[in-house]
Amino acid sequence: MIAARIFAERGRPMRVFPLIRLVFLAALLSVSACSRDGKKGDPVETLPVDQVYDLGKEALQRGNLDRAAKTYERLIARFPFGPYTEQAQLELAYAQYKDRKEEEAYSAINRFIKTYPTHKHIDYAYYLRGLINFGRSDGLLERYVSRDETKRDQAYALQSFEDFSELVKRYPDSRYASEARQRMIYLRNNMAQAEIGVALFYLRQKAYVAAANRAEKVVETYQRTPQAGDALAIMTEAYARLGQEKLSADARRVLELNYPDHLYLQGKYPPKRHAWKRLIPFTDRG
Repeated sequence: MIAARIFAERGRPMRVFPLIRLVFLAALLSVSACSRDGKKGDPVETLPVDQVYDLGKEALQRGNLDRAAKTYERLIARFPFGPYTEQAQLELAYAQYKDRKEEEAYSAINRFIKTYPTHKHIDYAYYLRGLINFGRSDGLLERYVSRDETKRDQAYALQSFEDFSELVKRYPDSRYASEARQRMIYLRNNMAQAEIGVALFYLRQKAYVAAANRAEKVVETYQRTPQAGDALAIMTEAYARLGQEKLSADARRVLELNYPDHLYLQGKYPPKRHAWKRLIPFTDRG
């Protein structure tokens, strides 16, 4: 401050603020240079496209899913076009799916399908989209038992079913078509079972009209599933409780004709407690 007053008294302009600006600018340039040097140190920023792809592939094979996804994302950003970019987009969706980032994986695979509708691996893209939604619908029965049956959301299961169905229709000879059909059967049975659970819930709540309607929906929509017999049993019981003897007798007759060994005909259905125990296939995420 003394020096400043001396300069001021002598009529010379003060240079304190310009000096501060120079110091600040130098610091900024230093940080920027460090940042550039850091990027230069990352091979993903400097290597050609084929080598960047190899880095992503290696990370994926080693199970380093986050690293693989980031490498593929950077490849796509640096090289927007070309066969490596196309394959990277496909493998990015797979890496995100394996890392249980379903929302990101679903967005990635949808972009791929829309961008490359004639790609040589487009059948796999449809299959992967089905897997992603299938993963989001895992554990239907477990979640169903643990919460209000009337509030269960089957949207992902239905979407997965439609994804696999589209694959089978478009590419019936695809190497993925056979497993897609098996998963469709599983999903169909699971969705039917969820509907049966809701119907049983209504039955126990003495909401007999709702129970009968829900069971009728299973018979109409999922008639080729094992749950159709349970639906007929619920209809028989619900109509009987409503005093609709003819409707109850009709449902029972169809039940006896098609499912003569059903537990309802032995007085053992509906169960006192709804706790379905069954093997859940396709638990792997491959």
